[in-house]
Amino acid sequence: MSGRLLTLGQVPETLREKGTLEMPYHHLAFASHNTEATDCFYREAMGFTLSKVEVGPTPTGGWSKHFFYDTGDGSMIAFWEIHDEQIPSPPTTAISTGLGLPEWVNHVAFDAPTREDLDEHRSRLNRNGYDVLEVDHGWCISIYMQDPNGIMVEFCHSTREFTADEVAEAAVLLRATAPPASSPPPSVRGFAGEGQALHLRGA
Repeated sequence: MSGRLLTLGQVPETLREKGTLEMPYHHLAFASHNTEATDCFYREAMGFTLSKVEVGPTPTGGWSKHFFYDTGDGSMIAFWEIHDEQIPSPPTTAISTGLGLPEWVNHVAFDAPTREDLDEHRSRLNRNGYDVLEVDHGWCISIYMQDPNGIMVEFCHSTREFTADEVAEAAVLLRATAPPASSPPPSVRGFAGEGQALHLRGA
């Protein structure tokens, strides 16, 4: 297509049947300040697969590693190990607290298709020494933890589809200047990790 934009009439019918375009992401990329700890967390505790490492020069005369993990559905999360005198070392890697925000603001959420998948992720994280917070939001159940870079990571299991009323209300609430508060979570539970976090063992 030579990079040109498609008009709605040119979009394949299969993408228009639901009234919206499906646009899954290919990968998300973040800086890492400790490659070994990051690799330990995402392979052992999260259960992802290290799939690709690229090594190359940076634009300002240094070099970097760019390493990718398959999250299980074909999408990936990737990290940078940067060696460049023009870039602060170690880099600020926390995507919320590094910007002066609470840790829960910017975060990365991965899908857990079933409740069994969610429980398996939580158990694996706990076995590897990571504390997990579980929140039932009413329409999804999430577990939260922090990776070694200070990034909040989530596994989320949707428990139902949105109703037509919720979809209609979303447009109203988005533009409301003083919206009413949503119902509080039905359940919030903490699960302590077993021993020291895996990436710190033997450090």
